[in-house]
Amino acid sequence: MRFCRFNHDRLGVVKGTQVHDVTEALEALPTLQWPVPPGDHFFNHYQTLMPRIRALADRVQGVPITSISLLSPVANPGKIIAAPVNYQLHLDESRADKAINFGNEIKTIADYGVFLKASSAMIGAGQAVVADWADRRIDHEIELAVVIGKQGFRISEDEALSHVAGYMIGLDMTIRGTEDRSFRKSLDTFAVFGPYVVTADEIGDPGHLNFELKVNQQTRQKANTAQLIWNVQKLIAYASQAYTLYPGDIIMTGTPEGVAPVMPGDTMHAWFEGIGEMTVAVR
Repeated sequence: MRFCRFNHDRLGVVKGTQVHDVTEALEALPTLQWPVPPGDHFFNHYQTLMPRIRALADRVQGVPITSISLLSPVANPGKIIAAPVNYQLHLDESRADKAINFGNEIKTIADYGVFLKASSAMIGAGQAVVADWADRRIDHEIELAVVIGKQGFRISEDEALSHVAGYMIGLDMTIRGTEDRSFRKSLDTFAVFGPYVVTADEIGDPGHLNFELKVNQQTRQKANTAQLIWNVQKLIAYASQAYTLYPGDIIMTGTPEGVAPVMPGDTMHAWFEGIGEMTVAVR
């Protein structure tokens, strides 16, 4: 199944080029009281909502996906975990390009571990990346984004994929500089997710997915998730050694070579095998 969030926080199921509004299913969610429990409220309960969602998706007439504005499919992730330099060729280019490394030694993911991005940076495909730091380089980074569906702590690699709700395309926008990585990757609009969450059963093995990013119709990044240094299972296992993972948490798996600047007026087109495609404006 493919979930999207659109317009004014409507929940949709995507079938082909049509979106079926199943927001009515959310009426079955438990009423929240303060303090709100950890995790995204929808992904905490999405499994129990599935029969209602399926029934509504079959009954409600769809509208063209081109007629709606797509928001981030996950509304309230407790945290966004991200993997630095997780493709060898990106590690190589980062070491070679002084506009990326600023004269600093670039180490490996085994040295860095993972880092956190602010959830306030999150937008969807129907929104725009704001690149308004005229004196700084702002780069695109396409990534596979993993949505956690089941709580876990110190999860084994063998059990890791059983904790996944689904997958999205992620754009980990980055402003280059000497500041800490979490600061430079957490500016407003610098975490783009979409176009929807494709449930894990539709993807199967996330370790062999082709993907591509074009800017103004020119290919910038093109790779396969088989080239990940730490695969999805390893990232989930590693992150969960330190953090309890809750439903709705997002893990960004890292970007391949080809990172390059974007400017206001550019258009980014991201495609991921098995997930879909999205076009995101830069302003």
